[in-house]
Amino acid sequence: MSLNDRQRALCAEHDYDFAGLSALFLNCTLKPSGTLSHTEALIGVAREIMAANDIATEVLRPVDYELAPGVYPDMTEHGFERDDWPQLSAKVMAADILVVGTPIWLGEESSVCRRLIERLYSESGKLNDQGQYAFYGRVGGCVVTGNEDGVKHCGMTVLYALQHLGYTIPPQADCGWIGEAGPGASYADEGSGGPENDFTQRNTTFMAWNLMHLARLLRQAGGIPAHGNQRSAWEAGCRFDHPNPDYR
Repeated sequence: MSLNDRQRALCAEHDYDFAGLSALFLNCTLKPSGTLSHTEALIGVAREIMAANDIATEVLRPVDYELAPGVYPDMTEHGFERDDWPQLSAKVMAADILVVGTPIWLGEESSVCRRLIERLYSESGKLNDQGQYAFYGRVGGCVVTGNEDGVKHCGMTVLYALQHLGYTIPPQADCGWIGEAGPGASYADEGSGGPENDFTQRNTTFMAWNLMHLARLLRQAGGIPAHGNQRSAWEAGCRFDHPNPDYR
């Protein structure tokens, strides 16, 4: 995917420093790597914007992994013979920006996307160095494609899940494209109009920049301030406005 003139100009005409940030795009297509994914084609726009601004990017497909069902960090400890989630989770936890991409099926995100959200939830018991939930200080976004209604519904579901787990969601943190309802052309098909669609390209561009800006601000601020939101302090019975000598 090549950026259009407006997108390239935005990347060239600024003095923000995004170096040192990283972004992970998880494409929840049902198709394994090596096959065309229309969701990944749209993901490519946001990825190219970030890469042009010195952000380290990676795109992975969860369908390529053996992700056991469940809400524990390693389901081999709960009866499954194999679980690749710990391997994928390490990449999630290393990224400043997480973008979840999904196609639309029957008006909903894909089954792979739901499995991913369940496995993200499995990390919700972990804390960062400040005693906050582990996903605090990271930002999240969502990319949706399909040939039926549901872009906003899928975006709402994914972004709610991410913020509930601790991700910070900036303005306009989602983008999407839907072709003509039914068996019409998909985003990356020749003549679909997707790559040229101004609404889609605008929202994808805004999403990418808002994610970058917020990730940079959080990095500079040292994350979300750790006052009033530390689970470790709450469980220790601390008053947030008074030191507790029994709290470690």
